[in-house]
Amino acid sequence: MTRYIWMLLAALVIAGCATLSPTPNPAFTEGRTLVESGSVEQGLARVEEAIKAEPRNQEYRTYYYRQRDLAVQRYIAVADTARSTNAFDAAEQGYRRALALDPANARATAGLESLQVERRHRALLTEAESLLKQGNVDAAHAKAREILVENSTHRNAQALIRRIEQQSMKAAAETPQLNAALRKPITLEFRDATLRAVFELISKHTGLNFIFDRDVKPDLRTTVFVKDTTIEDVIRFVLVTNQLERKVLNETTLLIYPNTPAKTRDYRELVVKSFYLANADVKNTANMIKAVVKTRDLYIDEKLNLLVIRDTPEAVRIAERLVANQDLAEPEVMLEVEVLEVGYNKLSEIGINFPERVNFGAPLTDGTPPALATLARKNLVAFAVNPLLILNLKSQDGHTNILANPRIRVKNKEKAKIHIGDKVPVITTTATGTGFVSESVNYLDVGLKLEVEPVVFLEDDVGIKVGLEVSNIVREIQSKSGTLTYQVGTRNAATTLRLKDGETQVLAGLISDEDRRNAAKVPLVGDLPVVGRLFTNNNDSSAKTEIVLLITPRVVRNLKRPGIQLEEFPSGTDGTVGAAPLTLPSAPRTAERPIPSAAVPGSTPATVTR
Repeated sequence: MTRYIWMLLAALVIAGCATLSPTPNPAFTEGRTLVESGSVEQGLARVEEAIKAEPRNQEYRTYYYRQRDLAVQRYIAVADTARSTNAFDAAEQGYRRALALDPANARATAGLESLQVERRHRALLTEAESLLKQGNVDAAHAKAREILVENSTHRNAQALIRRIEQQSMKAAAETPQLNAALRKPITLEFRDATLRAVFELISKHTGLNFIFDRDVKPDLRTTVFVKDTTIEDVIRFVLVTNQLERKVLNETTLLIYPNTPAKTRDYRELVVKSFYLANADVKNTANMIKAVVKTRDLYIDEKLNLLVIRDTPEAVRIAERLVANQDLAEPEVMLEVEVLEVGYNKLSEIGINFPERVNFGAPLTDGTPPALATLARKNLVAFAVNPLLILNLKSQDGHTNILANPRIRVKNKEKAKIHIGDKVPVITTTATGTGFVSESVNYLDVGLKLEVEPVVFLEDDVGIKVGLEVSNIVREIQSKSGTLTYQVGTRNAATTLRLKDGETQVLAGLISDEDRRNAAKVPLVGDLPVVGRLFTNNNDSSAKTEIVLLITPRVVRNLKRPGIQLEEFPSGTDGTVGAAPLTLPSAPRTAERPIPSAAVPGSTPATVTR
């Protein structure tokens, strides 16, 4: 009877529990399934219906808000990533999906507003670029400045402003040029004429104005026979051959002065140029400019990687080309390394293990021998180790395959190290004459050590210096003083490779092979031909391991060589850096129109035609 009462009570408890845990709302079940399958919006809508049907169900509300917040954060993260890559449409879609789930979310609202501003800034920047290409510099500058007023850290607008300012500064710093009409080809013939008379005749018939320094000698004489050559080139060569120099004051006026160091310091203008180097070392660049351009007024700031020079405009132009040649991003390579230790070991121990010795000793207090008694005489008992016989039947096979697959990115001609293993402490004890003993701890690297030094060539080949060492602790050795030392086994290899981009090279053959065979026999009986196997215990072991290294270089960034115009260009003469080449370019011949000949005092008649 009692048994039936307990069964009835259990049924009532189960029925009560079923009443307390009702079946979940079908809308909630469907909504959770949709959320888990990836249809977050539809699933949350169904869960919201379940909440409206059961407003007091905390489980539904907790699940809804947790899943909604996770989805909103995920949409905002995707939108932020898309906005950083200028994918504005995808970013807007992400922000709007987040706001559809949580209309009061401040991050999504701010992101959408920032997206609208960035779109407007992008349109302004495009318009400014177009205006700059059309030559409307002021309007382009105004558009870029409008962007910076709202966002002072806008990189593209800052870069555009810098380009405009560089163009303006370059135009302002350019020296005046002679009138293009003076570059037409002419024919001149002057025989032993005074220099001032020659320039006077050229001025009379070409409109050029000449201003002479007071140190120009009035009795200088020259002879010129040129045909189909521009007036500008003729004047330049006449000045060079008479050790004179010129300075263009405007498109029709030239200043003539002696080409001496004192006059050059007085008339040649100097400019100051600052180079903010992005990649090159400022000291190396400074040494190069000193050696090539001969610039003496030079300052470097290692902290800012800044180089400042003061020299002639021609020398500064050469320095700009040299810096553009050197200030290049260094090549980088990604090294994919796989280190594989393949090995196996085999252990075989088969046979009967007999006792190695028989001991004699006094029996225990209860009269029993300490082990299996074999012979008793008075108070001495002979005994052997218990158990007397041990049958060994052991065979063990093992395989090892240890793989390390690191990837490391290295700059050109820089060393990289990889260590996979342990640092084993080694204690060193030092005793002084006074009896004071001190201990110091050093750490020994054990495991896999790999050192690489790549050299990236222009053809995307990669030269690699490889140093590989694999070590392990063979056994521990304890000294008489108690200091623990280690016997370390090592295998290493060092080589230099040259591989193509993406080519894999395998280095193998670092093999360790051990084969040990031991046999424990009963004397005399164990040496019998057949029966001796019953009195022998064989212990054989063999182990073999091989280290395999696979290395694959992948060029991430190679050296971008500048244009040929930066690799080779004229640099003036040894006396004047950046001077124009002493050449006369060929010019098409035009119809000659004689200019009335003039009697040049103290010379033979001169002929000027053009």
